Parts: sequence; C-alpha cells; structure tokens
Amino acid sequence: MSLNWKEIDLALSELDLVGAQLQRVVQPTWDTLALSFYKPPRATELLVCVAHGACRLHATTRPVPKPDKPLRFQELLRSRVRNGRVLSMRQLGTDRIVLIEIGAGGEQFRLYARLWSGAGNVILCDSGGAIIDAMARKPAKGETAGGSFRPEEATSKGPPREFAVRELPGEGSFNERVDAWYSERAGAHSREALADRIADWYSGRRAAIEGRLAELAKRAEAYADPERYRELGDVLMAALGADTASGYVEADDFHRGGVVRIAVDPDKTVLENARAYYERHRKAASGSGEVAAEIESAKRSLEELERERARLEAEENPFESRAELERLRVAESEKPRSSPGLSLVRNGWTLLVGRSAKENDELLRRHVRGNDAWLHARDWSGAYVFVKARPGKSFPLELLLDAAALALYYSKGRTAGSGDVYWTFVKYLRRAKDGPKGLVIPMQEKNLRATLDEARLRELKALIGHDQS
Repeated sequence: MSLNWKEIDLALSELDLVGAQLQRVVQPTWDTLALSFYKPPRATELLVCVAHGACRLHATTRPVPKPDKPLRFQELLRSRVRNGRVLSMRQLGTDRIVLIEIGAGGEQFRLYARLWSGAGNVILCDSGGAIIDAMARKPAKGETAGGSFRPEEATSKGPPREFAVRELPGEGSFNERVDAWYSERAGAHSREALADRIADWYSGRRAAIEGRLAELAKRAEAYADPERYRELGDVLMAALGADTASGYVEADDFHRGGVVRIAVDPDKTVLENARAYYERHRKAASGSGEVAAEIESAKRSLEELERERARLEAEENPFESRAELERLRVAESEKPRSSPGLSLVRNGWTLLVGRSAKENDELLRRHVRGNDAWLHARDWSGAYVFVKARPGKSFPLELLLDAAALALYYSKGRTAGSGDVYWTFVKYLRRAKDGPKGLVIPMQEKNLRATLDEARLRELKALIGHDQS
C-alpha cells in the first residue's frame, strides 16, 4: 500500500524538522532515499520511498545501508543541500506531494517528493522551480535537468477525496507503526517480499550449480578408468588384421583375460582405431584430475550459497537484505561469461583454453576481442589459448610463456616436450575461407619457444577452475 494524503499529513505532523540540519544523504536503491536531520536534542532519519505500491514518507529507526557504488541523485544532494537547514516542510494540498525547502550555501532549494504509486519521483529544484535533477529522469514529463517543476500551481482545486487514516498494528507514533508495517509486511522493502526474492535467487543459483555437478559427474564417469583405453589400444595393435566392418573387433584381452569386444569406427583401419583409443587414454588421464578439481570447486560454491542464504534469511533489517541481494546480483552480472574449454587466472590475467575445434571456434566468436592475445602450437593441431587484455597493460613475457606451455600441452605436440608456438593479437586473425570450423590464418605473428616444464604445468593446472589473483 502507498500512504494516502491524510496519512502523509499525520506523519508530517509528528515530525519537527524546521530548522534541522541535513547531515547525511543515503540512497540505498534507485527508488529510496534516506535523509538524516539533526535538531537538538535528537536526530531523525526521514525515509522517502517512491517504489510502486509502497510510496511513503516517514521517520525510520532502521539503519539504511550505503550502496556499494554511490548513486547519481545521492551525490547531487550531497553536493548541493547537505549541511543545509530545513526552512519548511509541508504537503501541497491533498496531492501527495511533499515540499521540503532547504537553505544551503546562501541558496534556497526545493526538494519535492511526489508519492504517487506508479509515478513517484523526487525532484530537486532551485528557488524558482527550475529542475536541477530528478531521482528518476522522465523526459516525456519534462522531469530532467533544465526543465520546470511547479506543482503548487497545479494542486487540486476541488474538494479533496475522502480517505481515512488506517489503523496499523503495534504501538508508538504513526511514524513508528508505518515503519514497522512496511518493514515486515508491505512493499518491495518488506521482509515478506524479500523472503520471496531470496528464495528465487537461491533456487536459481542452486539449480545452476547442481546442473553443472551432474554434467561433471558424467564426465568423471567417462574418465573413471583411463588405463582401459590404453589397454584396448594395445589389444587392437595385436589384431591389425581384424575386420572393422561390423563396428566391433573381438580379440583376446591379454591385459585382463578372456575375450573383449571393442567398439571401433568401421570407416577406419584397426591401426587408426588403436590410435584413437590411445588418444582417449591421453585425454582421460589428463581430464580426470581437471574434472575432479571442477567438482570440488562446484561443491564449495554450493556450500557458500547455503551460507549466503542463511545469512540473508537471518538479517532482520530489510534495507540490508535488499542491498545485499542487489550486491549479489551485480557481482554475478560482472563475472566473466562462462566460457567453453578451460579458464584460469594467473597474477590477475585471464587465460582461456579451447581444447577442440568446437571450443576454439566458440571462444573466437563470443569470448575474445581484438586486443586479446592468441597462441597456438606451430605445426601441430590442438588448443587455441587466449590471454584477455587488461587496459593500459602489456602482456608480461612470463605470462606468454605460461600460455605457450598450455598451447603446446593441449596439442598433438605434447609428447615432444618442447616446440614453437605462434602468438599474435586476435585482431590479426583471419578465418580460412571454406576451411574447417575454427581454422584461422594468423598475421603479424611472433614465435615463442615453449618447454613443458613440470613445475610450471603443475602451477597452471592448480589454477584451472579457481579464482586467483
């Protein structure tokens, strides 16, 4: 519910703010403003809210948190009217527009709070009614800097609509009962409404993490016995004369005994199928550790999510809960988009690794920009490694050597132990016409000599899937 004009008058009648000094301005969210006034012997925190269905003005005793990033209108009021004194405060007729006149720095300002549900706003004007700025800029209504706002000239001339002051539960003044009512049961700031928002936020995040865990569990199952792929490759190498037309090869399993039926590609020779099994062994052997690390990371995220939910649900101040939800939403939106392949952060630099043609192509299309670095093993098929650029920073040599090691490690040249790696900027890549997916032709490329140093690789692998700086 929004306050009606009689309730606004009653709330104002209980406040004695003429002559008070405006000491503090806080705008916790885009639709709410808290003004802290001091008039001996006490301070009064005045809350002005223009949220749809909850427009109101009243004193509050609940702490109003500062936003992580100061909002525009808050900073305007701080620069123009903070430390000023209230000259008058009144409602204009019965129109639910409250005018607070403030003298500050030798000037006089008018702060209007229009408490209309669905059309609420707070507007700062000079003494002549010229708009300095508005909490919500509305060009269609002329409510922007440089416009004019003189609601006194348009107040209702007819008889006022009849409203009654509603009986709100609790004890104390009307301001105290309004404050308690909105905090517990009414409006976007109430604990009741916030409980639903917390539940929606939690269920969405939990579903995403559990879906990721299910996907990782399938990959872990495929990597459960990497040695078996090598053994099947050995069995095929011992049966090079077998026929692959049926899609299977039956042969003696000299590793585990008995006869084994091995699925093969009928379009390939036995030798080619054996090599494919050796490649699967290589990927499974290296992938099992990476998947295990990702599973542990996802489980830690789930535990952290549970702690966040418990903390939000235990918070009694709805302003704190709403501000924290907003911080969480912004933090999630600022995270890098989930990218295919592997990702890690090394000394503040983000590295992305595409391990297949599909992942390479997806990274190129949607996750990198022109000034990002691209690395690829020379003369070997395999991973594209990208290093995300940082404003005003050049790529350190050690970082490029890290990226080169990853490019060589996730290529067909891994077994060589060392090799040459191309590197250039993404803006110097050109797609090969009619070429396979992800294939690019580099220009202005430079050469790096990469060596697969075990200590370096251990450090890099430990960072995969974790946020480090």
